[in-house]
Amino acid sequence: MTSIYWYGNEFVPEEEVRISPNDRGYYFGDGIYEVFRVYGGRLFEAEAHYERLRLSAEGLKLALPWGVDGLRRAVEELIERNALSEGTVYLQITRGAAPRNHLFPAGADPVALAYTREVARPVQAMETGISVISLADIRWLHCNYKTLNLLANVLAKQEASERGAADAILHRDGIVTESSASNVAIVKDGVLLTHPADNLILHGVTRAVALHLARAAEISVQERSFTLDELYDADEAFVTGTTVEITPIVSVDGRAVGGGAPGPVTRRLQRDFASAIQLR
Repeated sequence: MTSIYWYGNEFVPEEEVRISPNDRGYYFGDGIYEVFRVYGGRLFEAEAHYERLRLSAEGLKLALPWGVDGLRRAVEELIERNALSEGTVYLQITRGAAPRNHLFPAGADPVALAYTREVARPVQAMETGISVISLADIRWLHCNYKTLNLLANVLAKQEASERGAADAILHRDGIVTESSASNVAIVKDGVLLTHPADNLILHGVTRAVALHLARAAEISVQERSFTLDELYDADEAFVTGTTVEITPIVSVDGRAVGGGAPGPVTRRLQRDFASAIQLR
């Protein structure tokens, strides 16, 4: 079955999408994106994703074509046209196509693109947990904007893979920020710790859901920075994200986290997240 894309405010087969070589997303990574999760044919936490998209656009001084309402309608129709039951929607907006120049091009129209993918829940990883490595966080200082500038993330993920790990946990001078593509949290003495939602991390939608669920379960939560040593010494650790949901970390740099198996707080949050999926 041919996948239908949304491009230029039209729904077209994938093979008909034509990206200009002058697109600033191609030249400069001058654009933003969102990845939405779909469960049972419905977007999960859609408004939180659209709000983050709006804030990213505002931060980059980038106009949203057709506004949030127009984008919302297009995404909903795209899900319907592709009969997507479980998977993701990728939405990207660049500043447009124009001759290469670092200055914003006058009169260029933003270019929007969206497509769907069938993606199963990461059941195996959530059950057994993952092993990760730590790497220096070499990204820019506006990680709160979800931009197309992901080369540092790509390099981190690739190094993790080459070293036999599932992901890389990033740190700035020993202060843990997040992973290559997810937020990270630890549990110590029953307290859940995660880096505050400032400019050094992406303000993850699943992160926010997990913190809400933790507070609802009367789990103590502290949004504060923690160190690599605290990560090594944690009772539990996990990553959160649109595609990874709540996935336990069972080892870091070859050191077992806790007992080397998912812990009770992580398991509780996984169960509550599964329930939240069914309710929304």
